[in-house]
Amino acid sequence: MKQYFLAMIFATLSGCVANSGQEPHGSCGAGDLMYLVGQNAEVLTDLDLPENRRVLQPGMAYTMDYQPDRLNISIDENGLIDRIWCS
Repeated sequence: MKQYFLAMIFATLSGCVANSGQEPHGSCGAGDLMYLVGQNAEVLTDLDLPENRRVLQPGMAYTMDYQPDRLNISIDENGLIDRIWCS
């Protein structure tokens, strides 16, 4: 009976997942740029990126407001693109 009760609790809680509020491939076009992940950030200078974009450097402060049409590109400590998402 105890195992059944625990299984029911876990089944119920499995539906309680927090929404990160970030669309990895939303309306900002991030899905089309996923091939850039792992490349040197210098490749960004040759691209025609949308106006509503942020290139986030290590340690850089940025707002957490959600804009589904904003493109975010994160650069790691080695100067490589490590994440691209909409938010």
